[in-house]
Order: sequence, then structure tokens, then C-alpha cells
Amino acid sequence: MEQTLKQTLRDSKAARWTALVIVSFTMMWGYFLTDAMSPLMDMLGISIEQGGMGWSADDFGNFNWAYMWFNVFLLMLIFGGIILDKFGVRFTGLVSCAFMVAGAGIKYYAVEFIAPGGPVVMLGLNCQVLTACLGFAIFAVGTENCGITVSKVIVRWFTGYETALAMGVQVAVARLGTALALAISPAIAKNFSMSAPLLLAFVLLVVGFLAYMVFCVMDRRLDREEQAATASDDDSFKVADLRHIIGSKGFWLIALLCLCFYSAVFPFMKYATSLMINKYGVDSQLAGLLPALIPFGNLIMTPIFGGIYDRKGKGATIMIIGSVLLILVHVLFALPVLNYWWFAAFIMVLLGIAFSLVPSAMWPSMPKIVPMKLLGSAYALTFWIQNFGLGGVPLLIGKVLTNYCQAGTVVREGVEVVLYDYTIPMCIFAGFGCVALILAVMLKLEDARRQYGLEKPNQTKE
Repeated sequence: MEQTLKQTLRDSKAARWTALVIVSFTMMWGYFLTDAMSPLMDMLGISIEQGGMGWSADDFGNFNWAYMWFNVFLLMLIFGGIILDKFGVRFTGLVSCAFMVAGAGIKYYAVEFIAPGGPVVMLGLNCQVLTACLGFAIFAVGTENCGITVSKVIVRWFTGYETALAMGVQVAVARLGTALALAISPAIAKNFSMSAPLLLAFVLLVVGFLAYMVFCVMDRRLDREEQAATASDDDSFKVADLRHIIGSKGFWLIALLCLCFYSAVFPFMKYATSLMINKYGVDSQLAGLLPALIPFGNLIMTPIFGGIYDRKGKGATIMIIGSVLLILVHVLFALPVLNYWWFAAFIMVLLGIAFSLVPSAMWPSMPKIVPMKLLGSAYALTFWIQNFGLGGVPLLIGKVLTNYCQAGTVVREGVEVVLYDYTIPMCIFAGFGCVALILAVMLKLEDARRQYGLEKPNQTKE
């Protein structure tokens, strides 16, 4: 049997890493569009009379909240996970890419072709904001389901090899998309148009879609090889088996840790550029560069921490350390001291380390708790729970800023804009970090009791 397994494509180091590069490339552009408008909050807020879109902080919060509309309320992520386990990574990935491209197109159309302002249409939103929300919601169905698909691709191709390192590399490449969005979107928007970053993202997503088709050819070959190795179908997916996920305490601890940790990171990044402008006085065209330190740091550190988990173990401990750093970061941002760009850059580096530690251990830990045939559904349920934070927390922060944190107005480059005090939002983010720490400690205790192997190395093959 061992001799037969060595004939499969995934046992070739070059083949499995090529597959990883392809699917990571696709996800990178999904993350680029996810944050293409994140650093534009202050630009979007400029009044229509002065050449802006007239979006309020509340509009911006509602726009980011749209990310969860279909995934959470219509259970699209749950269905996506079941489809993934039933029909496989090729079908699910291609459908997900199609949703990403369609949503990106609608989002671009809203900003480029629908006039800003106008009467309220629905949900307290005007036509432009509502259409942009719709596009973002459709895109989110694609990118979140593509995310769970890519996670299962990595487990499928790397089990027994460099699983955590591969996931770390995939996360790092995805963060490069986020970093590019934060770094270049303000300059592109200012020098061309507010919709230009969205057009660029749309084109790149089409390229990513084509790249995933190339991966499908490789995965189809792997399927044929594995079918030749075994004729057994005992391990096929059954919907009734989902009860094993629902009844697992280890799964719920990881899922809730994911919710709290990411609620203190991704929503923060939506407002980080505005924080740099309002608290640290950074120029609006350069303010996105400081938050970009977070994902750029992930490029190096996430694969390093993933490699440590593969070789040395200590997955639960890594998640605890990352959660402690997360709390420290938001407390430092909340303190009314050292309002200098260099201090903000230092804190961003700390957040980058925290943001590398937890994901590098959290995602590779799931296959130690949930069997392979249910892994797509487990990742999907985790992403579904996570989406409550990804969509709900930006909405919460937007309302807090609008109702409690306006600190007057200031003229920047001849344009009057609202000045915001970010102390309360940073305290909210720190609170999520505290809950994440508690959950990480509970997960380590549960691992000691159930012997999941979270503190043991992942790599079992040379």
C-alpha cells in the first residue's frame, strides 16, 4: 500500500507546491478586492460638492457589514461546506471563483456608474451604497467558499508533509493581496478615480479564475491516481455525519477563537488607515502603508511559525501567545500617548506577529479534530461563525464612530472632513482579544484531556 501511495501526484514535492502556488494566487486577488476600499473611508467621506462620494462612517460600516449578508443570513457558507464535501474542491472552487468575479463587477459598477447621494432606497442606504453592498455580499459568497476550498485543498495535498507550512504560505500570499490593497488603493483612487482600485481587482480576479482552472487539471489527475490506489468508498461524505462536528468541544473552541481573534483584526484593518490619519497625523495617501506592515509581515512570519508547528508542535501554545500580543496591540492603540507615526508602525509590527502566530496554528489544527471527509463542512461552519465578526463588528464600529467618536472637523488639503477619536473602538477590539485568550487557554486544556495532538508536530513523512 505504501508503495502505491508513493505513486500519487501529491507525493511529488514539486507537484504539491505547484498546486499550492496556483490556489494561493487565486486567493490573493480575492483578498485584494476584500480590502480595496478599506483605506478609502476618509476619501469616500468627502462631500459630493467637493468631489467625493459623501459616504458617512455609518455608510462605510454598512458596506462592510454586507460581507455577511448572504454567507450568514442565507447560510451560503454552510451550504458551501456541504457542497465541498459532497462534490469536491474542483467544482466548489470554480463556482466560488465565478461568484467572486460577478460580485467584483457589481461593486465596480456601483462606484463608477451610479451617482453618489440620492434618496434612501432600502436599509437606510442610497442606491450607490446599496448596490455596492450587494456586489460585496455576492463577492463574499465566492471568496469565503473559495477560502474553505483552498484550506481543504492544502489538507488533501499536504497531509503527512508540510501541512502548517503550506497553510502558512497560503495565508502569507493572501495577506500580500491585503497589503497591496492597503498600500496602493489610496494612490490609485486619488490619481485616477475612486473606482479604479475596483477595476484593477476585477481584472486580477479574472486571472485568478483562469489559474484555478489549471489547478483543476492537476487535481483531476490526483483523483485518478487515488481511485486506482483504493476502491473503498467507506469514507464518503454523509450529511448525517455533521453531528460529529456539532458535538465536538474542540471544534467549537477553535471556531469561537477564530471569531474573536479575527473580529479584532480584519475589522480593525478596515479602519486602520483612518486611525493613522486621525490619531497619528499621517498623510492620507501614505496612511495605508502603515497598516500594510501587518500583511507584509505575515509574508515572512506565518510560514516560519507554520514550519515550527510542523516540526516542533505547540499549536495551542502558539495561539495563546498570539492572543496575548493582540490584546497588547489594541491597548497601546487606545492609550493617549506617543501619537507619532513611528510608534504606530511599531504597534503594527506587533499586530503582524500576532496575526501570524494564531492563523499559522489554528487552521492546521482543525484536521486533528475533524476527519477529512467532514473537513470542508467544519471549515465552512467556522467561516460562517467568523463572518458574524467580519460583517457585524465593522457595522458596530461605524455606528460607534458616528454616534460617540466625532471630535469636530478639520481641513485637509483644502477639504473639510470629520475628525474621529478611536479610543472606544480600540477598547472594543481589545475586549475581543481578551475573549480569544480565554478560548485559547481552554483549547489547550481540552487538547490535554482529549489528546487531539495540537501540541505535537504535524510532519510525519519525509
